[in-house]
Amino acid sequence: MKRMNQFRTAILVASVAGAILNLPCVTRAAGLGAGIPGVAGQPVQDSSTTAAAQSRLDKKQFKNVKVAVDSGIATLTGTVAMYEDKADAQKRVLHTKGVTAVRNEIQVAGASVPDEQLKAKLAQELTYDPDAYGKLFDAITLNVSDGVVTLGGHAHDYVDRDSAVALVSTTPGVKDVVDNIEVDPVSQMDNRIRMDVARAIYSFPTLNKYAIDPAKPIRIAVQNGHVELYGVVDSEADKDAANIRANSVPGVFSVKNYIQVANQPAESSK
Repeated sequence: MKRMNQFRTAILVASVAGAILNLPCVTRAAGLGAGIPGVAGQPVQDSSTTAAAQSRLDKKQFKNVKVAVDSGIATLTGTVAMYEDKADAQKRVLHTKGVTAVRNEIQVAGASVPDEQLKAKLAQELTYDPDAYGKLFDAITLNVSDGVVTLGGHAHDYVDRDSAVALVSTTPGVKDVVDNIEVDPVSQMDNRIRMDVARAIYSFPTLNKYAIDPAKPIRIAVQNGHVELYGVVDSEADKDAANIRANSVPGVFSVKNYIQVANQPAESSK
């Protein structure tokens, strides 16, 4: 009986193997959908969406920009004169029906500016930015490498953050912008602490001089009762005084003092 069962099993296996061998041959390429639009793994060229996306770039500043849409992903290539135009092109194309994402490979072909020169110019413009309402409560950092500008630190609100990004984006020589600015939380407690810390610091006789020039304030950032101080002062005594005054404000949980003393090596705030 055992031999009979083994014999029947062997016949069944042979039959199945024969059936498989007689199936039509399917190549590996065909199995991956090669050359078949709409099959997973293959881009779908959407000429109508491409045309619609390209029509959104009918401005003079986009004359050298091309769009190609594959499976809902729009790829932008070409050149523009300023980073502002690169960012604007991405926003315009992203609003095209059928476009789900944008791959922005546009190059900024405007005049190059040495990094140190560009950084100095941007630092001055950010300091005197007329559209930044919370100047005293903004502590935005700036770094430039090969024309790529990285913004960090804290902004009092989204208006001030957006103002800083817009200012940098419209500056000649900027090739790209990385926005790492943190917007401080919105709360009545933090707003009160900001004002109370400012009064405590600037009412102190040796510190009120830092309120005169908007380029040289002691800047105050507050996140959920935690205070961070930034800026440049003339002496270690002024730095310590600002720290003591901020710690004296009711409701302050902690104070991190990142104030720099003029002509001394900078300390990292991270």
